[in-house]
Amino acid sequence: MKLRHQALPPRSVLVILGTRPEIIKLSHVIRLLGPAATIFHTGQHYDVGLSKTHFEAFHLPEPDGTLEVGGLTRGAQIGRAVDGLEAYLRSSPASVVVVQGDTNSALAGAIAANVTETPLVHVEAGLRSFDRRMPEEHNRVLADHLADSCCAPTDLNRSNLLAEGIEEERITVTGNTIVEAVESLLPESNARAELLRRFGVEPGRFALTTFHRPENVDDPETLRQILLALQSLSLPVIFPMHPRTGHSIAQAGLAHLTEGMHVVEPLAYPEFLGLAAESALLISDSGGLQEEASILKRPALVVRRSTERPEVLGTFASMVTTGPAVAEVAHSWLADIDERHAHLAQVASPYGDGSASATTVDAIGDLIS
Repeated sequence: MKLRHQALPPRSVLVILGTRPEIIKLSHVIRLLGPAATIFHTGQHYDVGLSKTHFEAFHLPEPDGTLEVGGLTRGAQIGRAVDGLEAYLRSSPASVVVVQGDTNSALAGAIAANVTETPLVHVEAGLRSFDRRMPEEHNRVLADHLADSCCAPTDLNRSNLLAEGIEEERITVTGNTIVEAVESLLPESNARAELLRRFGVEPGRFALTTFHRPENVDDPETLRQILLALQSLSLPVIFPMHPRTGHSIAQAGLAHLTEGMHVVEPLAYPEFLGLAAESALLISDSGGLQEEASILKRPALVVRRSTERPEVLGTFASMVTTGPAVAEVAHSWLADIDERHAHLAQVASPYGDGSASATTVDAIGDLIS
């Protein structure tokens, strides 16, 4: 897709990020912005596997500004990030601030843009779980209402924004930038075959799982039930373990329930995509994985109380709320997994055609011009 704004002023756009999903979903926006972009990393995800390796995978430049808010409470993360970002914007003014998603870093960036009177673009606007127990729901709602330009991935997201009184002229339906990210870094078939040999698994005959949300890993009994369900599966389970999850498993004395699984450190994004594309099914509480499943044409079992991505429910994803249900649904899927894969291969992803980043950059240019 050709950009309408061919050359934005150098260093005119401050892109604020702090977590693995933000790096992934803003990578192509940053690349299209070129010299117009400066990057500020809040340090919300400070683990190398969740941050630095993703900068390297997308060949992104080092951040121009950094903070170290990782490991703090939610309030402290937001407060310190707002303070640091405001100071940065006052010393290095930008024409536009860009934030993405529903993280503490995104909300902090939105507030900092507001207090410095800098126009704000919110990428991935309009997602709603309607679950006020989720901190992310509050983050995304506030960012949307502070934004001058809301880049909504789908028409459903646009409808959510309109229902909250956000003016139509502030909304652009863009698709989701995850499409470009996945398509650019998904390994070729021979590289995927080598990856399977490394893990000792066969194509379409293993499960890939990730967990990190407080509702699943902070309560020892909930975590135990999920691990028991994974342990009951009749095929190998590859488990890239988030640092939060590893800490919770150790604290609860549940490490023995991971015996027999391929427990590994967080994977580089291309490796993760390669495994996901070759898996039988995905089992996770990740929001982004629901989107990735629709691009990779794999069934995803979403272990959460609610989801802000209902577009994939009933096609690529099903949602369960308890550990026993994980085992029940997974076993039923595995009974006809090849037929399920064949069906999903014919279903279009609801997240667009790979032009979301270009459309987003045009929305940024519209604010500057």
